[in-house]
Parts: sequence; structure tokens; C-alpha cells
Amino acid sequence: MRNKRVMALSAGIAAVGLAVAGCSSSSSTGGSSAAPSSSAFAGPVGEGEGQLNVLAWPGYAEDGSTDPKVDWVTPFEKETGCEVNVKTFATSNEAFDLFTKGGYDVVSASGDATLRLVAADSVQPVNTSLVPNYADIFPGLKDKQWNTVDGVNYGIPHGRGANLLLFNKAANKTEPTSWKDMWEADSPAKGKISPYDDAIYIADAATYLMATQPDLGITNPYSLDQTQFDAAIALLEQQKPLVAEYWGDYLKQASGLASGSISQGQGWQLTANTANADGEKVGATKPSEGATGWSDTWMVAKDTKNINCSYKWLDYIVSPQVNAEIAEYFGEAPANEKSCALTDNKDHCDQFHAAEEDYWKNVYYWTTPTEQCLDGRTDVQCVPYKAWVSAWTTLRSA
Repeated sequence: MRNKRVMALSAGIAAVGLAVAGCSSSSSTGGSSAAPSSSAFAGPVGEGEGQLNVLAWPGYAEDGSTDPKVDWVTPFEKETGCEVNVKTFATSNEAFDLFTKGGYDVVSASGDATLRLVAADSVQPVNTSLVPNYADIFPGLKDKQWNTVDGVNYGIPHGRGANLLLFNKAANKTEPTSWKDMWEADSPAKGKISPYDDAIYIADAATYLMATQPDLGITNPYSLDQTQFDAAIALLEQQKPLVAEYWGDYLKQASGLASGSISQGQGWQLTANTANADGEKVGATKPSEGATGWSDTWMVAKDTKNINCSYKWLDYIVSPQVNAEIAEYFGEAPANEKSCALTDNKDHCDQFHAAEEDYWKNVYYWTTPTEQCLDGRTDVQCVPYKAWVSAWTTLRSA
């Protein structure tokens, strides 16, 4: 698949940047120790530079190569003259590594990558006044912990969704209402479960513990003190004998769910949709304990040479029709309120709870863990993302 800048950052942003960067010392787990230093493009948005290099989650920047009927890139190229090159990634760590190495203008970053990109000084603030469609973004997605630092916006919200419990219908005669068969040692799905292969999956363990072991005092699955973190790792160790395969390729997971070699897995609605291409074999649900999830943000590289094409893309990708098509294809709630009237399935926004803020109260969006506890505690230190990666690597290699 294919100037001037204003709005100086405050010292508060630099402090947050340093705190997040301090979570890690390597490119795969965090940014440099340098504080963010760039400022937002003043505009106006002019003629495009002729090209745009996009780093995106699968399903977000389709150009017709996956499915000839699914193509948002070609109309954008014709409209703007910006030739688009797209590379997809499977995890936020992969996205972080690729984007910080350079060569990309924009990225669709989830919340477990956004603050790391800010701390690594790899992205620039976004001037939302130059993105007309920003006015119609659901208020529940604006000015959030993962896309805004000290009141400065670092991107444009793309959409949101929950990491759902996916299940083979033949193996699960009734729809599961709990994650328990993904976690408990006596699970009937032993040897046939599929967790996400990434350190951020530790938060899924913490989410289950939050509901089943309230004495641990977990209120935010990305804000774990050492005792809470150790409990999450112990649960992951208990889960490991149940695992058929940790997934990184959603297409492969979809195949396993459809065939029945996987009974249950944590994943995306897109995965279930893919698995059901030849019949309704796979279900998807948000269990009673809640779920992790994502609220993705389109961010702009600090050193992009294609700033006009970048801003044209930001506005285009969240325009009502395009955002509706992407949300429906991927299986998520759109970011643009006006998109809800434009989906082919007129019930799409109801099914994905786009305007129901109550639904999202127990969906915990991916966020970069830091030593400074995100739940507001100041009497303890929380386990930073670098330690999450180290623990996950140890667990996976054991």
C-alpha cells in the first residue's frame, strides 16, 4: 500500500515527556531523554508536496490491495495530488520502533505508543484549527491523557473500540459472559486460547484481577504498584498452559477461530468479521469484567517534509464518509459524530456504542505505564513500561 510553527510547549510538557521517556532506555520500549521541543504548524494548509508516507494499523489506510472494494487511499490521492505509501504494523511496539527510525509522515498510534512518541520527541503538536472535521469529533475522545499533554493536542482521534472476547461458536454453545475461561487453570478451553502477544496484554490480566480480586486495589490496569504487577504476572503464568498461540497476526488468529483450533481469544471485531467471511462461525463480546481497548490518534512526525499532505490526510481520514467507512470495515466506533448517519449498516453506531459514554466506563484504553502512578497515587511508585516489556519477554521465553 501505498512554515512556520507556533504554540511553544510549556515546561509542564517537558516534565511529562521526561517522565514517560524515563520508563525506558531502548528504542523498543521508550524514547530518548530529550524533552519534546517542537511546536504546531501555524498554517495555512497549502498545496500538497506530492507524497505522504503513512504508518497505520491494518484496516485504517486501505488502498484496494486487500480488497478492491475497500480503498480510501486512491480518492485521497486524486483529491490532493499526494501520492500515498502505506506500511502497516501489528503492535504498538512495532509502530514505535518504525516511526522513531524515521521515514514516515503520519502514524495511527494507540494510547500505549502516543506518550512514548511525545517523550521521544518524534511527533509535533497538532493545530486542530487546521483540521475542520475536528469540530465534529465526539467530545469523549478529545483532550484525553493519551492524546494531549498539558493542554496541548498531539493528534486527531480516529476511533475507538474494545479488545473483545472472541469465541468459536461451535465450541461455545452459549455466548460467554466472562473472561474466566481465558484465565482460570481448570478452563475447558485449555490449549485453545489466543492472547495478544505484547507487553500491554499485562493490562488484560490486571483488568480481570480488578474484577475478581478487588482486595488488590487495582483501579487502573496501567497503574500497577509492584504487588499488583506481581499478581498480574502470576495470573499470566497461570494462563500460559492454556495458550494455543499468542497472536500478532489477526488474519492467522481469525483462521484459527474459524477452524476451531482456537476456542477463545482476545482480539478485535475486525478479526471476527474476517473469520466470518464464509459463515457465522465466530462471536465477539465484551465480558462483564470489562476489557482493555484502544482510542487511536493520528500523529504527525516532528520532522516531516510533507506537512501540507499530512494535514490534508488528518482532515480526510476523519471526514464523515471516510471515517464511517473505516469504522464499519474495521469494526469500531467512529470518531466523527456525523459518520453515524453515513454507515451502510444504520445500526453500526448503536452496535459499537459510539455515543454511549456509559459503555466505555469499563473499557480501559491502552496507555503507557509510568513510574508516576496514573491512578493518582503518590505514596507508591508504579511499574514503568520498560519493566512491563522485560517481564513479558521473560514470560514468553520461559
